[in-house]
Amino acid sequence: MNYDIKDISLADEGKRRIEWADQNMPVLQLVRDRFEKEKPLKNKKMSACLHITAETANLARTLKAGGADLVLCASNPLSTQDDVAASLVRDYEIPVFAIKGEDEKTYYEHLHAAIKHGPVVTMDDGADLVSTIHNEYAEIGAKIIGSMEETTTGVIRLRAMAKDGALKIPVIAVNDATTKNLFDNRYGTGQSTVDGIIRATDILLAGKNVVVAGYGWCGRGFAMRSEGMGANVIVTEVDPVRALEAAMDGYRVMPMDEAAKIGDLFCTLTGDINVIRPEHMEEMKDGAIIANSGHFNVEIDIPGLKEMAASNRPQVRQFVDEYTLANGNKVFLLADGRLINLAAAEGHPASVMDMSFATQALTTEWTIQNEGELDIKVHNVPEEIENWVARLKLSSMQIEIDELTEEQKQYLASWEMGT
Repeated sequence: MNYDIKDISLADEGKRRIEWADQNMPVLQLVRDRFEKEKPLKNKKMSACLHITAETANLARTLKAGGADLVLCASNPLSTQDDVAASLVRDYEIPVFAIKGEDEKTYYEHLHAAIKHGPVVTMDDGADLVSTIHNEYAEIGAKIIGSMEETTTGVIRLRAMAKDGALKIPVIAVNDATTKNLFDNRYGTGQSTVDGIIRATDILLAGKNVVVAGYGWCGRGFAMRSEGMGANVIVTEVDPVRALEAAMDGYRVMPMDEAAKIGDLFCTLTGDINVIRPEHMEEMKDGAIIANSGHFNVEIDIPGLKEMAASNRPQVRQFVDEYTLANGNKVFLLADGRLINLAAAEGHPASVMDMSFATQALTTEWTIQNEGELDIKVHNVPEEIENWVARLKLSSMQIEIDELTEEQKQYLASWEMGT
């Protein structure tokens, strides 16, 4: 078995971490149990470009239980948990190509290794795998049944590819599933982003002016958690509806030009490029902290920051780089602008990833069941998968809900009864 990880001797700790996460992923356990019996992915070659975490490991175990011939690579140079990668290789015999802190050259070598596996199904966090296949591996791409995309950033890229006529395979926007978007993005990203920032800096959020760039589900979650810890939350947005929602949720809303002057901590969660730029950073107060929780490290103009800085000191604390500007003010960049919740912390809690990864596994099964019948476009997750995952999650939480009576079903399906 070919693989490239940091150190196989880390596997014992990785296995403990995987098993701990598995205890909080009951829905995925049910999927894995059924997959073990039915083998719906039997002999299907799969390549997955994902964050190599304990939660991802349990998804990988589920796919392998279903019969998939699976290879994993990292979807971000800083998101790999090296002990988990070691355990996947040693204990579960799943090839992994991922090392935390790998440089860009190694990152793409690992990506190419996963592609050369010759997958017929792919799974992506950010669309690097699919875009590289489209650009460099047309022969492999022609055999792909479909791909699952887990991130907002990736779905944005893939919809752009579809609009341009560049997309050559069916893609399922797992990120847009309600059980992913509402919960993973809001509650998972909200908590893990706060966790990553605090681990990196050890700051007190109470009393700080926290600037949240972007009020999508991830931004909503981070704003909510920051407010809960006593921060004064400011939201910047380009979407008028989201800006209005943020205002009605009780947050101050203003342009980044204004927020830059008063913010203590800035975090981007937009999926777009250069949200925080040099003209913003030169207005920031001394000691301002800048972080990103979007998938790619493009939301902060880091080249612009380096060019404008009079000096810089890398790693004044782990995951913290200090930049001194021409006016003497210092700004601190966290995790080189990469996604702070995975670079400096452990990513989303297992209990919320339980839903996202159960949806990933079931959507993979659905894609294979519908081989050759899916249009080449970005598809939504089927409603029946969404409802099944939500009901199982409720059950695992010992929560029951009502069911429609026959009378209610008939009423909702009719039009005759009025006032």
